[in-house]
Amino acid sequence: MAFVIFLIPCFVIGADIAFSCQNADDFVGASAPGDIVIGGLFAVHSEMLHPEEDPIKPVIQNCAGFEIQVFLQTLAMIHAIETINNSTLLSGVTLGYEIYDTCAEVTKAMASALRFLSKFNSSEDVVEFRCNYSDYIPRVKAVTGASYSEVSMAVSRLLALQLIPQVSPASSAEILSDKIRFPSFFRTIPSDFHQTRAMTHLICESGWNWIGVIATDDDNGRFALESFGVQAMANNVCIAFKEMLPAYLSDSTFHTKVDHAIEKIVKEKRVNVIVVFMRQFHVLKLFKKAIERNVNKIWIASDNWSAAVKISTIPNIRQLGTIVGFGFKSGNISSFQDFLRNLHKKPTENNKFLREYITLLSVCAHLEYHDFQTCISNQSQDDLLENDESKHQIWRDNFLNATIEPGFIHSTMLAVYAIAHAIKGQCKDRNCKDPSAFTPWELLEELKKVTVIDDDKEVKFDSNGDMSSSYDVLLWKEIDGHMTITTMAEYDADKGGFIFEDEEKKKDFLALKKVQSTCSQPCRPGQVKKVTESPHTCCYECIYCPENHYSNQTDMDYCYRCNNKTYWAPINSTTCYRKTIYFLAWTDWFAIFLLLLSAFGVVLVLSISVIFTKNLDTPVVKASGGLTVCYIILFSHFLIFLSTVFFIDVPTEFKCKTRQALFGISFTLCISCILIKSLKILLAFSFDPKLQNFLKCMYKPVPTVVTCTGIQVIICTFWLIFRTPFVNQNFSMPRAIILECNEGSIVAFGIMLSYIAALAFICFIFAFKGRKLPENYNEAKFITFGMLIYFIAWIVFIPVYATTFGKYLPAVEIIVVLISNYGILCCTFLPKCYIIIYKQETNTKSAFLKMVYTYSSKSAGSVAVSQVSLDSKSSSLRATVTTDSGKTENSSVNGNCHFQVPGQPLIKDKVLPKNAASTVVRKRVSSI
Repeated sequence: MAFVIFLIPCFVIGADIAFSCQNADDFVGASAPGDIVIGGLFAVHSEMLHPEEDPIKPVIQNCAGFEIQVFLQTLAMIHAIETINNSTLLSGVTLGYEIYDTCAEVTKAMASALRFLSKFNSSEDVVEFRCNYSDYIPRVKAVTGASYSEVSMAVSRLLALQLIPQVSPASSAEILSDKIRFPSFFRTIPSDFHQTRAMTHLICESGWNWIGVIATDDDNGRFALESFGVQAMANNVCIAFKEMLPAYLSDSTFHTKVDHAIEKIVKEKRVNVIVVFMRQFHVLKLFKKAIERNVNKIWIASDNWSAAVKISTIPNIRQLGTIVGFGFKSGNISSFQDFLRNLHKKPTENNKFLREYITLLSVCAHLEYHDFQTCISNQSQDDLLENDESKHQIWRDNFLNATIEPGFIHSTMLAVYAIAHAIKGQCKDRNCKDPSAFTPWELLEELKKVTVIDDDKEVKFDSNGDMSSSYDVLLWKEIDGHMTITTMAEYDADKGGFIFEDEEKKKDFLALKKVQSTCSQPCRPGQVKKVTESPHTCCYECIYCPENHYSNQTDMDYCYRCNNKTYWAPINSTTCYRKTIYFLAWTDWFAIFLLLLSAFGVVLVLSISVIFTKNLDTPVVKASGGLTVCYIILFSHFLIFLSTVFFIDVPTEFKCKTRQALFGISFTLCISCILIKSLKILLAFSFDPKLQNFLKCMYKPVPTVVTCTGIQVIICTFWLIFRTPFVNQNFSMPRAIILECNEGSIVAFGIMLSYIAALAFICFIFAFKGRKLPENYNEAKFITFGMLIYFIAWIVFIPVYATTFGKYLPAVEIIVVLISNYGILCCTFLPKCYIIIYKQETNTKSAFLKMVYTYSSKSAGSVAVSQVSLDSKSSSLRATVTTDSGKTENSSVNGNCHFQVPGQPLIKDKVLPKNAASTVVRKRVSSI
């Protein structure tokens, strides 16, 4: 069983203009018969009059505020249908239309939608209630409209009951893309998602981040504000204030809230950009009040009013500042403009909107352009009833053409053509002169895949039911004293950028950047934003990026860290700099100085070698242990000087491994040889039998040197194998990298140095005991002094080395190596070289022997020589020696002048004079 609803709307009384309705057909604003009827919903009037009597009755009232732009959209729909009927597109099938005025009211729009749902060819406009509308034939096959998103949402939910396709040329709310809630809704414009993203893109490109927003308090305004808020937040744009104005002008608080919005704009001095999501008649009221208060800002217009001529012609509109907005892409509408030129020839019987417009022309004919528009908008239908009979008809040429908003006209015509192409698809194998040939839901499926040729381009609906995703960026410019709406650029939503036709328009765009609209001054590169106590992230202080951080853009939220240890950045830096690599280079003045010292040491070693080689047979050279020992010591000194070269220039693995090992082994070899010399001296002049026996066991020159040096070789080998030195980058300095050798193991390094120090200490003890030998032969005294220099140098080195860093750290070790090496070299060889060069008379066997006896004669003590006699036959010298214990022993000096004390080593090359036989001396040998 079907339930039936009877639709009999009733209106206020009317007259010849036929604003009233005696039956349902009087409700139609414009109509024409056809095989297939398309419905139209347009807000031709901006408000519906509300009665003041009480109680309020369920009667739809007359409307006020004739909207020229929406009236033009109804004409665009009529023109598109007439053009299609006169073409071969539908092959003899004619389209009819029924256009209704919603008066921007959901209530009245719902009444129109109910009539669309009524059963076809029902004399009583019956709407049947069914569980299944699959074979239901309603009054219309599709609907074009509505003008506002709020109305479209309500109507679409009603039309979805029978899945009647609805194609809107103006409703842009993002929520209408939801096919779950609005399955039969389509539109030939992009959704507000793209518009708000385009606005945010413009704001960001212009360097603004502190803006105000004004919107109407309806579904369209709230959804637009919500979408814009999301886009703004994602792009670091802050909304300083939001003002919502009542959706209906009849609201008693409307003017109060407009005044409050203006006060807010005036108060917020730093807000110089205002985004406006409002209907045209709202903007008109707002701007008139803003002009009175001398408000000068940048206004960003939504698609509802961005191309509104009636707003651009407001007196003193230039005082408001700059207006830039986003409008729907327009196409070729030249045929529609021709249609308007011949509009006065059209019959008005079935077009109440046209009749009303003609009446308005007569009422307001005496006024100038803007006042004329205002007059038209301010007339109610009741006023026109009173003036209709007293005015004769006047036609105003070109007024409509001058008032066209091309984007809306183009999208309206495109909506009609999309429906027509879908009908064509349904009529391929059907007789569409029969209204029951197909149902609306079948047309809906065809509409989803329809393709329309628009200006030689194929356009179609996407999965969300939206058709276009690009906008014209409109700039209001004063040209020849008149505000003109020009196209500054095109916004491509797919690519997310602006496209400029020429440089002049790009200059207009760049001029917008001169205006600042920020809560805080932009932070320069090198600075970073520090959010203050304000709840808005756009309000902040600018602080410098700390060391090793940088920022290379304006208004950065954080500083980038130099992401590599090889880079650094000073405070307030815009980039990172590569750290300077430091090492002790060849060209460094200090390195050159140290190398010169090393070179001088090498020259000194070579010079000493030459001197000793030339004086090979002299007592001084022989007393030094012979040429072989001297050469080994000198060679080790040479290697020590050479090792300093490996401390200079870029460290390499080879240098790091070589320098310490070469120094350690060479120094050990040098100390080992000097140790043997010290041991030999102590052995030669020691008369203590126990000590002498111990020293004889110890005195094995070759094995001792090899063993001592071999231990150091083993230490260095283990060091190089298990904890080898390596090249290290030292990042302790903030702006530099120190290339240095890491010793690998401080323990191994310490063991190496400690071993050398132990040998040096033993050498020092032995040399110290023999420090009182004759002056020209007292090598032990200088060895003692040389060891002291070594100890002092290395004792000072340890704390200095531990507290020094940087490229001069290797220089510290070079210095201590040079000091200790020079100390031992000079103390060991320079006194001998002095005797060889400057005291040659003392460098003879006789002089040397005389010096020994002179020294002996001055000593009194433990050993006495009681009698010395010369045997002329055997050429030997005999002597009686008394020891401390009172024992007397005989000793002799043979013809080769070797002096030997019993129980003591043979003292060679001690030349005795011929008259020494009669000399009696007491001798104490303590050292040599």
